[in-house]
Amino acid sequence: MARDFYHNKVRKALIKDGWNITDDPYQISIEGVDFDIDLAAEPVVGAEKDGEKIAVEIKNFVGPSNVNEFHRAVGQFNDYYVAIEMHEPERVLYLAIPLNTYNTFFSKTIIQRALKRIEAKLIIYDPETETIVKWIK
Repeated sequence: MARDFYHNKVRKALIKDGWNITDDPYQISIEGVDFDIDLAAEPVVGAEKDGEKIAVEIKNFVGPSNVNEFHRAVGQFNDYYVAIEMHEPERVLYLAIPLNTYNTFFSKTIIQRALKRIEAKLIIYDPETETIVKWIK
C-alpha cells in the first residue's frame, strides 16, 4: 500500500494529541473485499476522548487537480465508512486534510456542501508543525 506524502506527519500529530496508534494500516475485509485505511487510533489511557475509537484516511492534495483529489477522497471516505459501519460500528472515520488545503479549497461552499452530504468528519493538520489544528465533527 502506498502511503500518502504526509502519512508520518499525521501519525505524529495524532500521538501528540493524545492518541495511541493501534493499526497502521487499519485493514478490514468484508465479503472478500479488502480495505486499507491509513490509521486506526484510540485515546491514550486516561486521555479525555470519551473512549472514542477512530480511523483516519489521510489526504495531502499535492496532485495537479484538487477536484480530482477531492473526488478520490470522497469515494474512499464513502467506501471506508460503509466498511467500518459493517465491521466495527463504534469506530468513527475521519478524513485528514492539510491546513492550507482546508483554508483554500475546502472553504468553498460546494466542497462544504459535498462534505455535509456524506457526513464527513475532518481532522485538519499542519504538516509543518506536525500538529492537529482542528477537529470537525
